[in-house]
Amino acid sequence: MVNGPRPEYPRPSLRRRDWINLNGEWRFAFDQPTFDRAILVPFAYQSALSGIGRPDLHDTVWYARRFVAPDADCLLLHFGAVDYRATVFINDVEVGRHEGGHTPFSIDITSALRPGDNELVVRADDPATDRTIPRGKQFWGERPEGIFYTATTGIWQTVWLEPLSQLHITSLRLRPTLDQGSLDFEVATSGPFAQVDLAISLRGRSVGGFGGVPGQGCVTLAEVVPWAPESPVLYAVTARLLDEAGSELDRVESYFGLRTIEARDGHVHLNGEPYTQRLVLDQGYFPGGWYTAASDADLRRDIELAKAFGFNGARKHQKVEDPRWLYWADRLGFLVWAEMPNFHEHSAVAEQRLINELTAAIERDRDHPSVVAWVPLNESFGFTRPLKDDVLATLLVRLYRLAHHLDGTRPVVSNDGWEHALTDLCTLHDYGPPADLRQRYRSLATALDPPGRPLPPYLPGYQYRGEPVLVTEFGGVALRADAGWNYGRAASADELVRTYADMMSALLQGPVDGFCYTQLADIQQERNGLLSFDRRPKVDSSLIRPLTQQCRRR
Repeated sequence: MVNGPRPEYPRPSLRRRDWINLNGEWRFAFDQPTFDRAILVPFAYQSALSGIGRPDLHDTVWYARRFVAPDADCLLLHFGAVDYRATVFINDVEVGRHEGGHTPFSIDITSALRPGDNELVVRADDPATDRTIPRGKQFWGERPEGIFYTATTGIWQTVWLEPLSQLHITSLRLRPTLDQGSLDFEVATSGPFAQVDLAISLRGRSVGGFGGVPGQGCVTLAEVVPWAPESPVLYAVTARLLDEAGSELDRVESYFGLRTIEARDGHVHLNGEPYTQRLVLDQGYFPGGWYTAASDADLRRDIELAKAFGFNGARKHQKVEDPRWLYWADRLGFLVWAEMPNFHEHSAVAEQRLINELTAAIERDRDHPSVVAWVPLNESFGFTRPLKDDVLATLLVRLYRLAHHLDGTRPVVSNDGWEHALTDLCTLHDYGPPADLRQRYRSLATALDPPGRPLPPYLPGYQYRGEPVLVTEFGGVALRADAGWNYGRAASADELVRTYADMMSALLQGPVDGFCYTQLADIQQERNGLLSFDRRPKVDSSLIRPLTQQCRRR
């Protein structure tokens, strides 16, 4: 069922044919469950597309809608994301709770259903001034300031129902290995006494399969074709769960890409070869929908616009993005640095909240070939000066080791921008003008020299160990006609192109292995994007593209 806004299936890595989209008009209330107005889900009330479009702060919001339960042995209720805490009721019975504003959760609501008409109520709590919540770039005041923007509260990704048999597939892990030309997989089910049939195809041709009991297995692929931004080849996977008679109980579809990503010898290697990451900072705010893209086409368009400027990837800044965006990154060939939204006031509670949500984000996204780095923390967000003992370093090491434990196949950036502890990449933020960049990045020694930087590249007790050096924030140049926050101004589009050319030339002269330009699009008062907020180019992409893609001088 695909009526209402955002009708596409919301979980591309585990797709089913039968589902019910609950997006659309819900009853809504601020503070208390009076349900005195309407809202269009999945858009937060702060967005225009929600039908409300108010920036004022409310710690609690309420949602309600009715639905007719389909005939099924098991009915799962899925939420893509609810910011920040959700309590869910079916027919006045509490059926589940979830904490974490960027990650999904599912609830088996079968036992709370009644025949025919049912009522679903969601309470969302997002304490506006609680800065220990991992809120990323969402501001904790009513008026956005500087590099922070109007908040998002409540449901902001698709809500849907999935009718299932009592015995069904609960998860499907895909771990492709390029060097061995194989796929390790893990199929988990809701119960025993079933068989799994796994079929793998490439461009419509069968290239492997498996039949046997659920659990772990390995399939050797008949054809081995790597995934890369220049050639984003994807394999299709169909997993079927069969009963003892061979009848189909459940079917899910997924996909994977064969690629390796590693940091060694001072360079990032993609599929065994040195590869320059040419990234753009993308903060994931959209016209009309705010934190939620108005359509699936808008998610795809942002990647296409970035590629038109010559970028081969994005650092998704302070946001765990909609899985549909990652799907398009996989399909279109676009590298992704997956960065966590951070807290802005440190405490033991804040640390645990970040750890919990990082865990959920990695578990959700680790099978995407486009994702090539995990970034748990940015610019020591949430830590005041002077630092207390080694509390920052202790957290960074803990996050670094957790990310590697959950996924040992990708580099981890401990603290993007500066003050690294253990890290696989040395990432630096530098908003200096072209002349300063040229001086700073003429050699490795000058690139790592603390003077002239807001904070040193490494914390005390840690040092550079030969990891690749990338400048992962620079630029931020606005046109002079644009009022608002920026890191520099150009008088005209021509001057912006010249400044961009000078910055690229300065960065690519020496030890810098890759970069991330700030930024793709304007957001509220921050107007330093290559695009306006409504995605109109400020400069001709054909002029920027060759500058972005110029060869590094090794």
